[in-house]
Amino acid sequence: MENRCDSTDEEFAIRVAAGSRRSRRKQRVLDEIRSAVDDAAVLETGPTGIRAFEPLVSVTRDDRTALYPSPAAERLESLVETLERGRLPTEDAAAVVDHDPAPASLPTPESGPLSVGRRRVLGRCGWIEPATVPDERAAELALEEPEEAWARVREPGLLGRGRGDWCADEPLVDEWDRAVDAASDDRDPVVVVNANDSDARNETDRTLLEGAPGEVLDGALAVAELVGAEDVVVYCNEADDGARERVREAARAAEERLEELGRESAPEVVVGPNRYIAGEPTMALEAMEGTDRLEARLRPPSPAEHGLYGRPTIVHTPRTVAQLRRAMLRPDEFDDDDADPGTRLLTATGDVDAAATVELPTGGSLEDVREAVDVEGRFKMACVGGQFGGFTRSLAHSPSAPALEGAGLGTEGAVELLNDDRCVLATAGRRANFAMEENCGRCVTCREGSKQLTNMLRDIYGGEYQDATIRELTRVMGETSICRFGRSAVRPAVTGMSEFEREVAAHAEGRCPSGECEIADGGAR
Repeated sequence: MENRCDSTDEEFAIRVAAGSRRSRRKQRVLDEIRSAVDDAAVLETGPTGIRAFEPLVSVTRDDRTALYPSPAAERLESLVETLERGRLPTEDAAAVVDHDPAPASLPTPESGPLSVGRRRVLGRCGWIEPATVPDERAAELALEEPEEAWARVREPGLLGRGRGDWCADEPLVDEWDRAVDAASDDRDPVVVVNANDSDARNETDRTLLEGAPGEVLDGALAVAELVGAEDVVVYCNEADDGARERVREAARAAEERLEELGRESAPEVVVGPNRYIAGEPTMALEAMEGTDRLEARLRPPSPAEHGLYGRPTIVHTPRTVAQLRRAMLRPDEFDDDDADPGTRLLTATGDVDAAATVELPTGGSLEDVREAVDVEGRFKMACVGGQFGGFTRSLAHSPSAPALEGAGLGTEGAVELLNDDRCVLATAGRRANFAMEENCGRCVTCREGSKQLTNMLRDIYGGEYQDATIRELTRVMGETSICRFGRSAVRPAVTGMSEFEREVAAHAEGRCPSGECEIADGGAR
């Protein structure tokens, strides 16, 4: 496109939002727009969380924003021509949103995927340049009013989020207290943001790190101020190049503000292996220390007492630090009476057109995730909780940790919507096999139990359905495994047998109701 727009025109802004999984298409759109519009009017942002919309072009003029998901080249040219005429292009827009001047977060329409949930910690994802330093800073509150900052997290009982968080589904400040008590002159605390999640189903942490890394760092720095930690480390997956680079850009951009906090060093970014077990909190510490063989550490002690290189260590996920930052800055959004105050980030994935990461209030319903995606085929079941999630026929569950755990489902942040071509036994069997192959091998119940579980599920195809034995095995694994890997690895088998008992039993009779498994000669093939 010919460069036509006046470079002095500051009455409009064009934003192009996409994550690293849409980077090529995003760059193509950016190049086409910048060939016709002055660079100053074009902002490259991170993902919104709604992958089907990406790259999302949003055009803002006169306190209105028009949203265009994945526009074609000819549509981009007509957008520029309309801007030239001094008007906001609205024809064929997915939505047009009226808003206050200079909104701090993405203006959301009243319907469609972007309207799902609350978009609080996700609010600025897809709207700001990722390296932007937030104007409001929880780290400053922690420095200037530490007692108030502690109270805003302690009083509502904010819980950790994600399997990579040592405080997953447990109150955060208990671990902070331990770190403060364990600190000494030669053992100062360290804060680790554990962003190493190799489960592709879960895009929650990646969305935050690519979309608003400055806010994640601000939350981590706030924790560091409260527990007296000079060092903040962001631990990323070696395969997440986009997230890692965004965090480094945000850390560089924050250097001037770090001086205001009196901090001598910027947050450090390190990488770990692209392995599922490398995201477990203590195995994350092992990887960061350079250990060749990753094994879960015995507990107690907790990392807050003896963590990275023996130092008191706080291990939180990006979701957790983003949530606690929100609690410090917007305490009115967190009800002290809630069992799980705040919101939960969830990635809707599975048999869908494109994955979508949304933010739901913990008092809401998982049913809302279906508004953000289109299920391909007829919905049969959901697997809630990622790799080792639980199967359910219904999404009529609250996203809160107590509700999900009570229903036998996982809280790790992924909701897989699966159609009726999926066999629950085959799906559970693949996940048991994954546990058998990927466990760290340290504890007997997980190492040997996952082998036995895999074999027992295979035996069902041959007509040997040991229901009681499987249930006893999964009970022992769930209660005695050292870490969450072994305890949660049984969840697909347990919930699959409970929710789909007849379908599982049918395989012992030589048939697969879904048609996914081919059963012949007394076995599967």
